[in-house]
This record gives sequence, C-alpha cells and structure tokens, in this order.
Amino acid sequence: MTPKPSERRMRLLAVVAAGGALAAAATAATPASAASAPIQRIQLLAFNDFHGNLEPPSGSGGRIQTGTSSTGAAINVDAGGAAYLSTHLKTLRAGERDSFTVSSGDLIGASPLLSAAFHDEPTIEAHNLMDVDLGVVGNHEFDEGVAELQRIQKGGCIRDDEGANNQNSCPAKDLGGKRFRGADFPYLAANVEYTATGKTIFSATHVEKFHQGAKVGFIGVVTKTTPSIVTASGVAGLTFTDEADTINRYAAQLQAQGVQAIVAVIHEGGSQSGLYNACNNLAGSVLGLNNRISSSVDVLLNAHTHAGYNCKLNDPAGNPRVVIQGASAGRLISEVDLAFDRRTGDVNRAQTTATNHIVTRTVAADPAITSLIDRYKGYLGPIAGRQLGTIASGLTAAQNANGESQLGDILADAAKADASVTGNGPIEVGFINPGGIRSDLPYGDGVVTYEEAFTVQPFSNYVVSKTLKGSDLKAVLEQQFDNPGVGQTRILGVSGITYSWSASAPKGSKVSNVLVNGQPLDLNRGYRVAGNNFLLEGGDNFTTFAQGTATLYGGLDIEAFASYLEANAPLAPPALNRITRLP
Repeated sequence: MTPKPSERRMRLLAVVAAGGALAAAATAATPASAASAPIQRIQLLAFNDFHGNLEPPSGSGGRIQTGTSSTGAAINVDAGGAAYLSTHLKTLRAGERDSFTVSSGDLIGASPLLSAAFHDEPTIEAHNLMDVDLGVVGNHEFDEGVAELQRIQKGGCIRDDEGANNQNSCPAKDLGGKRFRGADFPYLAANVEYTATGKTIFSATHVEKFHQGAKVGFIGVVTKTTPSIVTASGVAGLTFTDEADTINRYAAQLQAQGVQAIVAVIHEGGSQSGLYNACNNLAGSVLGLNNRISSSVDVLLNAHTHAGYNCKLNDPAGNPRVVIQGASAGRLISEVDLAFDRRTGDVNRAQTTATNHIVTRTVAADPAITSLIDRYKGYLGPIAGRQLGTIASGLTAAQNANGESQLGDILADAAKADASVTGNGPIEVGFINPGGIRSDLPYGDGVVTYEEAFTVQPFSNYVVSKTLKGSDLKAVLEQQFDNPGVGQTRILGVSGITYSWSASAPKGSKVSNVLVNGQPLDLNRGYRVAGNNFLLEGGDNFTTFAQGTATLYGGLDIEAFASYLEANAPLAPPALNRITRLP
C-alpha cells in the first residue's frame, strides 16, 4: 500500500490519544529490524452490513453478547455508532505500518431516517472520514438501482425538489454548501454484470501495494440471490453470477498477474451458535462457498447474515484459512493479521490470525463524525418530527401462531387504502412481506412521528398495484409454505382476504377457505392487489406476483403508511382474525 502521509498518521494518533482508555490498546509500531524479516504483517480491518446506522443502534441490534451469567441470562455490551466505530478503527490502525480497511457490503440501504432521508449521503461522508479503503456491493446497494449506486460512487445530487417525499439530496447546497462528492473509496462488484455486454458494473478486483512491494489482491462479490431479495427495478438489466465461480476466475487472473496473496470479500455468509469470536456449528451458504472457492484464496471476509463468527475452515486442498464476519450495524470490527511471506509473495496461513473486536461506546466519540451527524440532524428536524397521527396502544410486528401480526395487518391495510395506485380500478387486496417490517411501534406518548413510522418501514419502496387472477392469488398464498426453502414458512400480511392453512396438508393444497372481502375466491376472476414494489415484482421468492398485469406505480410505501395513520387516528390494534391455522 502506498505509505500513509505522515500528517494522516499523526492525526490518527491524536484521535487515539483523545480516546484515553483505548490509547493503551494501540499496537506498538513495527520495529525497524522487522524490515529484514521474511514475514511482513499486514492488518486488514473489515466491517459489514452497516445499513446507515450513524447513531448507535438501539435494542438487541445495538448489543453484542459477551457471555452467559450463572442463571443462564445473556451478558451483553452496548455496541455500535459511527463516531465510536471511527475511534475504534483509528485505534486499531495506530502504529500499524500497513493497514487496509474494507466495508463488506450493505453499507447503505434499509437505513435509519437520518441516513435514508438524504439518500444515504451522510453515511458515505462518514466513511470517507473514517478512511475506508475499499467497498464491496451488498444486495441493499441496489435498493434504488444501479444508476443511483453509481452516483453514490461518483457523487452528484438528485433533483428531488429539496425534500419532496421526505428526502433531500445534497441538503447543504440549499444553504450554499457543497455538493455530495461520492465515496472516496472504490466499490468492487466482480459478479454483477450488465446483461447486454457482460461487463461488470464496477471493477472486479483491486490490488493494494504495501511497503517493500508487498501486494494483496481483493475480489468482491455479492450474494447471487440478490435479484430475489431486492426490487426487480433495482437490478433490471443486470446478471448476478455464481459467487464461487466468479472468485475462482478472478483469483486465477490475479495469480497470472503475479499476485499470490488473495482476499475474497463475499457479501454472503452463515451463522453459528457461539459468541462473536467462536465458530460453533457453523451453518449456511458460507460452508458450500468455502468448499468451492479455490485454495489460492487466503481469506474469506463474509457479510449479509448479520452474524459474528471467527473460523478457520479447510479449503479444497485441506489448508485452513480465515473465514470471518462482524455482525452488523458497526457493532464489530473484524481484524485479520495477515502474515505476508516476502519470499513467496503469498500468505503464511499458519501465522495469520483473526479476531472480532467489539465497537464499545466507552471510548471518546470521533468529533468529526459527531459534527457530521449533528449537521444532518439539523437538516432532518422538520422531516423527522412531523406528526402523523396517534395510536391507542403499542403495535408489534411479532406473528402469532397463525402467522398474523398487528403491523402486518396494518401495513397491508395501508397498501390497500393507498389512493396513489387506484388509477386502474379500486384495490381489493393488500399485501406486505414480513421482512418489510423492521421494528415494532411502541406507544410512547401515543403520538406517531414520521421518524417513528419510518423506523417500522424503512425501505422507501413504491406502492404498486396489479391485476392478478384468482388462481394466481391462490398460488401466492401457497408459496408461503416453501419459502425460502422446502417446508419453511414466510407468512404475508394481508388485507381484504381471509383464509385457513394447514402445515400437514400436501404441498400446493395447504391453503383453504379463501375469501376476498367476504366472498369466495373466484379462480378465473381478476383482482386488483397492492403492495410494495419489492414484493409485487416477485421479491422474497413470491414469483407469482410478477405475473400480474396492468401495473401501476404510486407513491412511497412510507407515505401510504403515514396517510393511513393520519386517517385512522387513534389507530387501535387489529383483531388478528384474517388467517386461521388448522391442524
């Protein structure tokens, strides 16, 4: 890597000194005598699935379990927050001659309002301040389409009427400030190609040159399932190739260029049953990928599953390699102490170690990040504090034994009631995917603000209406019971429709007693249905929705929810009588 300018190193050390308690944890500088040693230490720092969490995340998503008490209760520590993440990164780098920081995907998308209201520009600005060196696309980088992702990389402003639809690109320009300049770090997307040309949307690989000519190659890929988990419009015209096949192809190219030390950054992963630095009963896609990824790849940095684990798994040649993931929302930093052998130009895996560090909130917050957050909170105030209506009690996203939830019913009702999609006829059925509900809606003082509503439904999808035949509606309901895998269930929130289902019934016949607004479902009749565009374009494997006709796009789903809250105040919990589970 090109040596960091001395003034930047001094700046990093100054931030560490301000952290006080962490200063003692800084790694000592590499002694001059180490220059002649065959092993050169290269520090890799990685974090994943940040999702625009500039402020410290709350609830279980803002904690890391560190142990278990004598009574069996979990022992947790609060973790995350961009200003603390920045301080921890700078502390870990202090004294390291060769250090490289990677964001492993989903840096943006599905973000809290503080970031989402500004098209995630403040998140990118924050990570520019953190000196991130490389980014890899995650599935949520495609939430607003490839053109918007390229703007995130290159910079520029969206003409969004300065706050229309409660979003405001480049808010500083309204006050005579600067335009959004984009990410200072390059994105990689080795397995995302333009279908028409076969060219990747960003570079496939990056080679970083460190001191004494040491070179490390990076390959970045996103889960190949991306087209089924983001809106179809967001990935239109793109092809997502197999992760392992793509990594192997580019690893061979890197080796042909003389790069032997190779790191694969994979926005895909797994889960395990232990604490954040354990590797107990590891399961998920990571196992199959590790078994297929060439032994020429020395480290696998994982993401996507929001899990913390630290493993050494045997590659296809039987040699152990680091496979690691750092939870989500900036709660963990994965550090890989890469042992680069200057004699071979490759990684000495026996001397390579890794650990996940908790991003605790007991250190000094980075003042530059704090200042940025405060500035955007000032821009956000009029949007966030807008009062939408009231609720009679708290509302939950938790599903009952039938698969029904309060917020599932309400958000499906909101889609059904949305006037922006009635142009092709009145809406008869509303839907919401359970993954589209990100939070409960606590009672608090009973008043619901825009920010609180956005926390429940943060994706900024559009409401869409379509005409589906009755037989297609029946097929959609049946798809709930092999989703995402055989025999697994993913129950949709519904409005205007009631039905029964039985887990013991044969596949394809689990759903019965279907009524649409009190009338038996007519398999041959067309019905106007509404929901967010992610779902109605076939997301979450509900592919039958894509067969709908007479499609009409309306406003944002959060605006439909806001209108529903305003029209139905005080909103009471629904009766949960739309779905019945049979033996």
